[in-house]
Amino acid sequence: MGRADAVDGEQAARLRAEAEPAEFERLLALARQDTPAARDALAAELTAPARPLWARELAACALGRAGDRRAFETLVFLLNHRDPPRCAAAARALLLLDDPRTARAAAALADNELRTAYALHPVRLLAALRAPSSAPVLIRVLDRLLAGPVHHWPVARACVEGLGTLGDARARLVLLAAREHPQLRAAADEALRRL
Repeated sequence: MGRADAVDGEQAARLRAEAEPAEFERLLALARQDTPAARDALAAELTAPARPLWARELAACALGRAGDRRAFETLVFLLNHRDPPRCAAAARALLLLDDPRTARAAAALADNELRTAYALHPVRLLAALRAPSSAPVLIRVLDRLLAGPVHHWPVARACVEGLGTLGDARARLVLLAAREHPQLRAAADEALRRL
């Protein structure tokens, strides 16, 4: 690890507000070390009973940013959390983790009709990963959101922007449909331009 950015400043401030100060500083010091022992201690936080969520998040994100795949399951759990800052932190760590299972997990969360309201960060992660499954999943999710009855505009906009980033021509029809919604028109025009 060995980096001051093992946990970014915004995340550190948020977790510090949830944590017991001495315990937070102990875990943050471990997150900033670059030793197998420090990574083992952080990994132990992920499976220890009765550990608070803030501690698991700090440990998992630090391990993810270090490329330690022991963090994968906890990061996917956090990506599926109802708290957007936790989801965003997990998505950043998963992107850096570079685990081949990440695209499948992000696709499953993005495409889960029961969790659409919480799919913003899985959708963004899927676009950033540029996996073979990314465009088909984003097309399917956007198509479903456009059909309604609940559109979840932030998630729909993330799908449109992600499809623009991916530049996959298969998205043309759904992006043309997205143009019909004023909330998405500008983003859809930009995405179509990038195809």
